[in-house]
Amino acid sequence: MRLSLGHMPGLVRSLIIYCRPGRQAGLRSLYRPFVRPGDTVFDIGAHLGDRSRAFSALGARVVALEPQAHLIPWLRWLCRHHARITVLPMAVGAKAGTAQMAVSRTHPSVSSMASDWRDTVADRQPGFRGVRWDAAQTVRVCTLDQLIETYGQPTFCKIDVEGYEAEVLAGLSRPIDALSLEFIGGMPGPTGRCIDILERLAPYQYNVIPGEGRRFLFAQWQSAQAMRRWLEERSSAIPSGDLYARRV
Repeated sequence: MRLSLGHMPGLVRSLIIYCRPGRQAGLRSLYRPFVRPGDTVFDIGAHLGDRSRAFSALGARVVALEPQAHLIPWLRWLCRHHARITVLPMAVGAKAGTAQMAVSRTHPSVSSMASDWRDTVADRQPGFRGVRWDAAQTVRVCTLDQLIETYGQPTFCKIDVEGYEAEVLAGLSRPIDALSLEFIGGMPGPTGRCIDILERLAPYQYNVIPGEGRRFLFAQWQSAQAMRRWLEERSSAIPSGDLYARRV
């Protein structure tokens, strides 16, 4: 697989983080309550497919979407032993078509289609101050509704798209049983918009996993109102994490 020298440091960093020994066992344990054999799962922003492989190992049919062209060969290679994983070189948004993605060659996991998010994230979280989006790529975009029409209703959908999560959910017109959405601490606006969209589709309960952890922050799942309050008042203590939503 060929890779330009500019992309090599970012790929090596991702391989170290997402392919380290023992990671898959922890991910399978985390997702087992959400994913059963025979389920369909969407992995939006699959990157190198660590979570796609965990979903597949739990017996799910996985649709893994990753728009960064230089990552697609590696994603397919890493998922080569998982026949249940379908890899699509696409992004997901509110409308089908094409869009511009700002690519960070040294930090490919934070490449993003959300320009407002890129302009403000370094002010909210110091860990982003060294990130440079130094390349661009035109990507194909589909909607969640189109994915459902083609591949069926998922029981779980993981969305990790660096500030573009609300745009992804804007292309969804029916509720999904459970989802996870990445958030950045101290930036309640984008995640609050995600909660607003989900609550228009169905009532949900919410919980949080800080960083790359495996344990939920709250012993009891929270209401939408309580989660919005936590995002506004307390989330700045966490650099990043995942918001989980499950239908009541």
